Amino acid sequence: MTLALAIAHHRFGLGPRPGDLTDRDPEAWLLSQIDPAAAQVSGGSLNSTKDALTDMQGLRNHRAALRSGNLGPEAQAALETMLNASRNSLIQDVRTRTEHGVRTAAPFAERWTRFWANHFTVAATRAETIGLVGPYEREAIRPHVFGRFGTLLEEAVLHPGMLFYLDNHRSFGPSTRLAKRLGRSLNENLAREVLELHTLGVDGGYTQVDVEALARALTGWLPFQPMSLRRKMTGKDVFVSQAHEPGAKTLLGKRYKRDGAGQVKAMLADLAEHPATARHIATKIARHFLSDTPDAGDVAALQRSFLTSGGDLAALAQTLIKRPGALETPFQKVKTPEELMLATARALGPQAAFSKMQRVVQGFAQRPFGAPSPAGWPDTADAWMSPDALAKRVDWASSVARQSKAKPDDFVAAALGPLADDSLNLAIARAESRAQGLTLAIMSPAFQRR
Repeated sequence: MTLALAIAHHRFGLGPRPGDLTDRDPEAWLLSQIDPAAAQVSGGSLNSTKDALTDMQGLRNHRAALRSGNLGPEAQAALETMLNASRNSLIQDVRTRTEHGVRTAAPFAERWTRFWANHFTVAATRAETIGLVGPYEREAIRPHVFGRFGTLLEEAVLHPGMLFYLDNHRSFGPSTRLAKRLGRSLNENLAREVLELHTLGVDGGYTQVDVEALARALTGWLPFQPMSLRRKMTGKDVFVSQAHEPGAKTLLGKRYKRDGAGQVKAMLADLAEHPATARHIATKIARHFLSDTPDAGDVAALQRSFLTSGGDLAALAQTLIKRPGALETPFQKVKTPEELMLATARALGPQAAFSKMQRVVQGFAQRPFGAPSPAGWPDTADAWMSPDALAKRVDWASSVARQSKAKPDDFVAAALGPLADDSLNLAIARAESRAQGLTLAIMSPAFQRR
């Protein structure tokens, strides 16, 4: 059992399970998880994007009838059934995702996947996306997290989940006949977030002119065909040429003559290779895995890896793992509520009542698939360690300790191993009860941090 292995499990993984802290090469163990297959998750609602969009089209039809006063009792019941089906699909996706996080033998691959899912956030905060967040993560994110960033960017941005979430279904080329007939115009939400959040970063050198150009290139990319066209949905990659603003467009000083569906794909490909994108991504990765205030050398190394490899995310993950001191330095990050819940459940083992933990952890204001904005969940300690948040952690830890039958010493051995210091062991030995000892272990700085 080595200290480096325990650090690897917490800093780069989701926390060890009982028996995980055995002698093995921590770096080799992490590198072995850089595998597309390791990022997959089975189960969930198993709904596809096409299934979710079919349900959504039904909702839109019923709502249109409701607004026109033509929705009778039977249709109202059908509408509620559809809404319930979307909610149940989301519940199943959350349960499957959580159970996978608790049980996976490739926790670095899962942490890496969740980082990218948060980077390209689509949240179930509106009716249109409730049934789409699960398929979006399975289809657009997980298959591509160890591929090229350009591929991941295109798959995420043009997925119906993102198109709905950031209102591209409301964006039509202003000069098109379809826009005039439907009374629609340009919506810049998706274009702005692609530049600010997904690629260049807020200080990446783009202007409002660039936002407008990208928004115009994105017109035509809709989650499904407008009802007025009377065409069937295809489920993915719906490009409606009648909604696309025609003509060449200029983004970041480069003119894109190619029109139609390929125009925005060419723009995204160039954004994926931009030096500002490399810097933005490198900074976010270093901040997520290493420190709230990442070292300039770490950021530079990750940026260099991104640029020299052409955005190869597998190479980027290797660079992260091999950074000097990555398996040696003290923990500098605080676990988010979800990370704390997963680490606790993993350490408690198969008997962990993680379904109950999941319900309780929502009180921390980190509801699965529920990020508050397109920026995703915050990634620094100040967002999660206010006095009120700390009090909630204590209450949660106490609740888990009462529900569990685990012995504090067993939990510490499984969860921390050599990370547990003499003061923690002494505090547990002096605890008045098993539950109090387990609460102290969960709330210890060694376990709260990563």
